[in-house]
Amino acid sequence: MDDAGVTTAAALTLGRTGDTARQLLAPWIATAAERDLAAPAGPTRTLPIDRDGTVLARVPRADGPCGSRPVLEVASSARIVEKHSFLLADLGGLLPVHLTYTPLAEGADAVPARQPREATGPAALERWAQEACTLQGVDARAVRSVNLWDFAAADLPENAGRAVWSCSRATHWTGQGDVEVRLRPAAGPSVSVTRARATAACGRFGQRVLAGTVWRAPSGRPYLLAVGSREVAEITATGSVPARASGRSLTTPAPATQATLTARLHSGAVITALDGAGGGRD
Repeated sequence: MDDAGVTTAAALTLGRTGDTARQLLAPWIATAAERDLAAPAGPTRTLPIDRDGTVLARVPRADGPCGSRPVLEVASSARIVEKHSFLLADLGGLLPVHLTYTPLAEGADAVPARQPREATGPAALERWAQEACTLQGVDARAVRSVNLWDFAAADLPENAGRAVWSCSRATHWTGQGDVEVRLRPAAGPSVSVTRARATAACGRFGQRVLAGTVWRAPSGRPYLLAVGSREVAEITATGSVPARASGRSLTTPAPATQATLTARLHSGAVITALDGAGGGRD
């Protein structure tokens, strides 16, 4: 495959039977193990590599409910790079999908992550466990990698805790990507905010992100919430819910309708909110 590398060409699915798949590992893979993406604290199970370079691993059933999410955790040979382990998820395509994570960068002195990291550390595994079921919507025939980027965190109204905003980007072999922004409140599951297809957003060439949604507090009262990535200096809402806030987050009581959102960056540039209608452009 064009642009295939150490991680994205590390395995090939030869065939599936029920909830197992025979995977052919690349010659530079030294070890393989299986872990449940939905159980970040759970142990890994070492997989024996046959003489022909294959392993037999469990895979999630495409037609079943989202429960256990088995993935491969493989490590490359020291000849390639020392102690390089990474996750591969069989999502129904010929090649398993490489999973990565970009952590939250908070605080004035925080150094933002310049590129996705391998999703093998405790924090990455914990976050992927919370969002593992979103992988059911990935078209693995076209996708080579999925990165989960926590791009903002903001307090929810009515003392409902702090929410993390994430953007998962499924990058295609063509270089295009499909993205989904999700909001994870302090308690309860994450909710989908917006999706966009064939976009540069949430990737190397789309690091400036603005997103918003109407969120209903435990009291039943709706609020317009909007957040931006690290470069955002001010957020403005126009239309039925006019409001403005300095910084990276905006919260205002609102009817259950969306407003038009824009953000001013520290550079002075203006971006629009990411949405399925071509938003997110500066």
